Amino acid sequence: MRPAKNFVVRVFVYSAGLLYLAGDLFLFDGPVNRKIQSARPDSPESLERAKAQGVVARVFGHSIYLPQVERAAKERLWLEGKKIEDLNKDQRRIARLAALNDLIDHQILRVKALHNADELPVSEEEIDDAVSKLAARYPNQSEMQADLAAEGIDSEEELRLRLGAKIQQLRYVETRIADGIVVGEDEGREWFEKHAEDFALAPRVRVRHIFQSTLRNESDVAKETLDKALDDLKTQRRTFEELAKTLSEDPRTKDAGGELGWMTEARLPADFGEAVFAMPVGEPALLRTKLGWHVVEVIEKKPAEKRSYEEAKAEVIAAIEASKREIMVDRLRKALRSREEIGVHVFPEMISGE
Repeated sequence: MRPAKNFVVRVFVYSAGLLYLAGDLFLFDGPVNRKIQSARPDSPESLERAKAQGVVARVFGHSIYLPQVERAAKERLWLEGKKIEDLNKDQRRIARLAALNDLIDHQILRVKALHNADELPVSEEEIDDAVSKLAARYPNQSEMQADLAAEGIDSEEELRLRLGAKIQQLRYVETRIADGIVVGEDEGREWFEKHAEDFALAPRVRVRHIFQSTLRNESDVAKETLDKALDDLKTQRRTFEELAKTLSEDPRTKDAGGELGWMTEARLPADFGEAVFAMPVGEPALLRTKLGWHVVEVIEKKPAEKRSYEEAKAEVIAAIEASKREIMVDRLRKALRSREEIGVHVFPEMISGE
């Protein structure tokens, strides 16, 4: 009888334990339930712990830290030709909050692309191309490795995974906005009529030069060299091609007779472009810029020219698509943020203007 009695006791103890656990979890806020709740990523306790570690946002459990926001803000400002050090306190905080929003949107897109990975295959050739383009942005391998290490990328495998994920994200966005950026023929023509002046060809000049740098030469010496070259041209003792080949310090043009080709004033530095566009055709002259001395000759000039829709069509379509793409991407990001708000926790109080 004792084994049966022991069994009954064990059943009673287990049942009592299960009843207590059920009550702790579902009927009253017991210690077990509090422990489980506090361990959830979205619990007040977890969020406070995250903030103490420098987390400024969490997106589906992925943490975004203050240093990431600072780096993103500086990159964002750099693209606008600004530095964070040049901003006042309020402007710095606004710049950091804008960068944080970009990082949150990026993470939401990353998750969405990951969930739709089967629809968005990325080939090894595409990743190879992305790696090559990234490497081309750096003067050497060590600088590239330093930047990658700062992003937490410590191997080629990790780099390829990141680049593949980025391609998937872009592809995910394109598949969601594709219908909204289609440009019809009538739409293109109507838009062109309103913006025809923007597609007119600006006045152009075809120019050649012989260049002496004042970074490598004394200014007086460089000027004297080109004064003599200009005299040789005017007296026809030597040709422009000969002088460019022997005297010019512009490696891109010296073997091509000094030819810079057709250019608009907007493409030229102000201290060069203004003078060149004021020069008559076929009369070489000496010109001083911040880089050095030039013997410059305008070979031909063309006035501004209007273009037809057919001539500008590719640019018109690209301009409308770019405008529509910006609007559609903004709408997509807002829709995703709204839809996935439950998985996003932001701590704006962590962002300062200091």
